[in-house]
Amino acid sequence: MYRFYVENENIKEKEILITGSDVNHIKNVLRMRIGEKLVICNGQGKDFYCIIADMSSDCIRVEIQGEEETASELKTKLYLFQGLPKKDKMELIIQKAVELGVYEIIPVITKRTIVKIEDKKKEQKKMERWQSISLSAAKQSMRGLIPTIKEPMSYKEALKYAKSLDASVIPFEHAEGMEATKSLIKQMKGKQSVGIFIGPEGGFEDEEIENAISEGIAPITLGKRILRTETAGLAILSILMYELEEDN
Repeated sequence: MYRFYVENENIKEKEILITGSDVNHIKNVLRMRIGEKLVICNGQGKDFYCIIADMSSDCIRVEIQGEEETASELKTKLYLFQGLPKKDKMELIIQKAVELGVYEIIPVITKRTIVKIEDKKKEQKKMERWQSISLSAAKQSMRGLIPTIKEPMSYKEALKYAKSLDASVIPFEHAEGMEATKSLIKQMKGKQSVGIFIGPEGGFEDEEIENAISEGIAPITLGKRILRTETAGLAILSILMYELEEDN
């Protein structure tokens, strides 16, 4: 069945109202008709199984036939603290991280961050663009929620934010070997929340690694190869997704 997202305010006790661009998509692209079934998601982990009851030029009313928690979400919430990269790399990172099950993405300004955020209007447009990419990727991958893209934080703010999580890891070329990393990854199972710290181009400075370790963030290795900033986070997310995924 086709799947659509709506705001909670459009969800009533027995019916849901679909508005905006999805109305045209349902009517004129998918050519759906009254009586056809579809799935509505509130973007917060709940699916509503519905049937189209009425259509107008700017609204589609569907009746709720049943509801349940979305089965596509990991039980552990994954937070990606991503050092701001250059150009449009962040868009790729957001898209793929959402597909891999990330819960929230936090852009981080580190000492080696090259990107400068000075124009508030441009920053707002960029945030809207990033959130739109998250929405699109969530739809494509049948997510039960739409991951939030936070406003950029300083590294110090990010470390403070991570304190509320159950555990966090940070890739570091001088971390202990693969066995230690494999053991640590297995320990993530059962955690409610896990943070992943990734540096920008050029990685983290030694002082930043030391600060992270002093805050209880565990250093890990990703092997003998050096990964780009747009690859490293996705590699860890893939490993964690495999480790944390459960049968329905």
